[in-house]
Amino acid sequence: MLKVKLPDGSVREYARPVRPIEVAAEIGAGLAKATLAAEVDGKVVGASAPLPSEGEVSLRLLTKKDPEALAVMRHSAAHVMARAVMRLFDGVQLAFGPTTDSGFYYDFELKRPLSEEDFPAIEAEMAKIIKANEPFERIEEPRDKAMAICQDLGQTLKVEHINVGLAEHPTLSFYRQGEFIDLCRGPHIPSAGAIGAFKLLSIAGAYWKGDAQRQQLQRLYGTAWFSKEELEEHLKRVEEAKRRDHRVLGKQLDLFTTNPGLVGAGLVLWLPKGAAVRGLLEAFLREELTKRGYLGVYTPHIGRVELYQISGHFPYYSDSQFKPIVMSEDERYLLKPMNCPHHIMIYKAKPRSYRDLPVRLAEFGTVYRYEQSGELGGMTRVRGFTQDDAHLFCTEEQVGDEFRGCIEMTQGVLKALGMNDYRVRLGFRDPTSDKYVGSDAVWERAEKTLEKVCRDMNLPNLDIERGEAAFYGPKADFVVSDCLGREWQLGTVQLDYNLPSPERFGLEYIGADNQPHQPVMIHRAPLGSLERFVGVLIEHFAGAFPLWLAPEQVRVLTVSEKSEEYGRKVEEQLRAAGMRVTGDFRAEKLGSKIRDAQLELIPYMLVVGPRDAESGTVSVRDRISGDLGAMPLAEAIAKFQAEVAAKEVRQVAEKQSTGLGERGGAHEY
Repeated sequence: MLKVKLPDGSVREYARPVRPIEVAAEIGAGLAKATLAAEVDGKVVGASAPLPSEGEVSLRLLTKKDPEALAVMRHSAAHVMARAVMRLFDGVQLAFGPTTDSGFYYDFELKRPLSEEDFPAIEAEMAKIIKANEPFERIEEPRDKAMAICQDLGQTLKVEHINVGLAEHPTLSFYRQGEFIDLCRGPHIPSAGAIGAFKLLSIAGAYWKGDAQRQQLQRLYGTAWFSKEELEEHLKRVEEAKRRDHRVLGKQLDLFTTNPGLVGAGLVLWLPKGAAVRGLLEAFLREELTKRGYLGVYTPHIGRVELYQISGHFPYYSDSQFKPIVMSEDERYLLKPMNCPHHIMIYKAKPRSYRDLPVRLAEFGTVYRYEQSGELGGMTRVRGFTQDDAHLFCTEEQVGDEFRGCIEMTQGVLKALGMNDYRVRLGFRDPTSDKYVGSDAVWERAEKTLEKVCRDMNLPNLDIERGEAAFYGPKADFVVSDCLGREWQLGTVQLDYNLPSPERFGLEYIGADNQPHQPVMIHRAPLGSLERFVGVLIEHFAGAFPLWLAPEQVRVLTVSEKSEEYGRKVEEQLRAAGMRVTGDFRAEKLGSKIRDAQLELIPYMLVVGPRDAESGTVSVRDRISGDLGAMPLAEAIAKFQAEVAAKEVRQVAEKQSTGLGERGGAHEY
């Protein structure tokens, strides 16, 4: 006997095999027609997936109203796109076709390169397939039969994946729609007609299984929605995201540059204006650190391999590390992948007493990770980056207060930047995984402590995700939504009982009982990576930074050359008042000067002419509000200083509803 518990609390019993779609049909024909997939005990499955024959399950039927159904539909759209490509082009090899946060893609190996000129033909073929409304049929086969199917289809990439990636799977599944059949875990919608509106977006390069040493593939991106209105709204957001692209704005506004050919891929060169933004963020954080009793330290950019072997970072992160620098047979160094082992050695440099704790060590420390070239992007995914890093060493009794202080600091930093829309994700370990170090008892204690602190603080949208912990301990990540609703994982606070343990670094302090005790360690970075954070800020503000953070706060514009002398005096007084200011004294028309300042997103412009020189006034133009009229220079300066002191954020547009960031439930093998 099977008991099926529905969201309304009702229970249905079955003594026969049953599928979600049959349960829906019993409830009502309309619900059965609307059901696109189902969630069984928290796992998304197809509407026709068999339920267990006995026991009890929780069942949620998914319709167009559910974001999980949207992800399943998009996965089906990826299959429709692949089917259309195979109809139009010869010799297509299929790789993988998963969903993304806002759509889907499929990787192909083709004899000819695809281009945007091919999109209309592919979209037209997709429309034919959707109109035919053929069902998606799931087929399960033993691995030998599955291998034979892929060999008969001539899909060599799938054959390799069965041999290597799925070597331990005794049974594999396919999905068939018409003449198209693909090795796939699923799930899928019942039939293609539920794909309401779609569009191909772009084409990019990719490597088979992300390995740059393997064959080059072509990645075709698309998006799909249940209605044309949703698609049109999404395309507007895509255009707005392009307008805000930090790679484009960073170049236009002279914030940063890169030179993959000579400097290296994923290595950012901060230009003076970008360096000013970074410096202001660092100064703001240093002030906060001083208030909270942190001690600044500096550590080298390299360390001996043995240091990272003790910490577990080597070889644990070896796939994303630069290769060791070999000086001699017994002397190898790593470019620093993490700051924590160095801070641990500073703590360990002298004996510690319980009276010394907590010890809070902070550093803007640069670290290096060898990210795959296909994953690099502007400032948000790089190979060398600086963390606003700190490590706290405290007693067990101090953990709650210290962790709370780290959370509060991160909240304060985000508030000062107008980034108040965020959720806190608790990353706990997956007990079934072997990637974590330390005993079960230690992990349970750490997770309970972290969860209690966060729940006592009533953090917004708190959720727990298993498998998201660092290898040494649980963490609280701040997942921030920008003004377009896109989610970015930024600040993090992590609790660590493992690195200080005797099995690792053996950290100690002498307690009140005159006996040695092990401290607890907290890893904390409110911004995370400065490169990534500034990249996100550029897009969040569309390059129009608030006054306190703008690299150039005020520009003095002269009406004519006759006012240059007074303009320079105004510039000097502003600079003396602590403002970042420049003067535009060119022999150009005033309109041209104003336009240039607007294009460079200068927060305030001060226009000065002969009458201003006589009266000691300036005509103030606000980037947001426009012409504010004439006012005494001292009054203008006071206005600017007050806005800076309050760290006002006036130019953030009201967040739009985007649908970006839904969590998918459909995946390829």
